[in-house]
This record gives sequence, structure tokens and C-alpha cells, in this order.
Amino acid sequence: MSERKKKAYLVEITDFSFGSIRIDGKAYDYDVIIDGGRIHKRVKKPSKRFKDQYGHTPLSADEDIPWDCRYLVIGTGAYGRLPVMEQVTRAAQKRKVKLIIEPTAQAIETLRKDPKDHNAILHLTC
Repeated sequence: MSERKKKAYLVEITDFSFGSIRIDGKAYDYDVIIDGGRIHKRVKKPSKRFKDQYGHTPLSADEDIPWDCRYLVIGTGAYGRLPVMEQVTRAAQKRKVKLIIEPTAQAIETLRKDPKDHNAILHLTC
């Protein structure tokens, strides 16, 4: 693993509502990953095979997770319904990354309070 980021990568999240978020002045209408200050789309395809098991496409360790951090904030949606698979928890423990799993509005507040060494996966619906 590369050396962990020491710098606080500030992103400005100014608006969140069901299905929409505004980061650094740009609106997104899909789940996003914040990785060292870079924003990109969450690619759910690797986790789709677990949908029947959970009733919703969960977050699985098969996805491109931004592990190069000390804290990974997972926003579980407006109502906190995004399932996070146990394999993600185990992968975080193995990498010594602390998971912070909470509804997306709370996850945004966590990122605002202390962005240092934090990456994030933010689910925008349910």
C-alpha cells in the first residue's frame, strides 16, 4: 500500500438531498467516491450479484474502495439503507482503516468537521 495521505484534502459539500449532492460547486446525481480530494462515480457493478441477498445493491469489497486513508466514511443514503457487507469491515480491519458508517447527511457532517485522512463513499438515495 502506498504511504497514507497526511494532508487534509478539502472538498466543499454545499448541498445534499435525496438523489443529489453538490461538491466543489458541481452537482452529482449518482453515488460518489471522494478519494484524496478527487471525486468520481461509484461503480456498483461488482456488487450487483449480491442484490438478491440484500434487497438492494450493497457495498462490497469487490468495488473500487478508496483505502488509502486512515478513516473511510461510508454514507449509507438519505435513510441509511445501503447495506455494507461484512467483507468490507474485514478488509478495513486488515488495512487498519477505521470505518465510519452513517446516513449520508451525517457522513457529510463528519467530513466537514475533520477531513484529514478521510476518504468517503456517499450513497445518495434510500
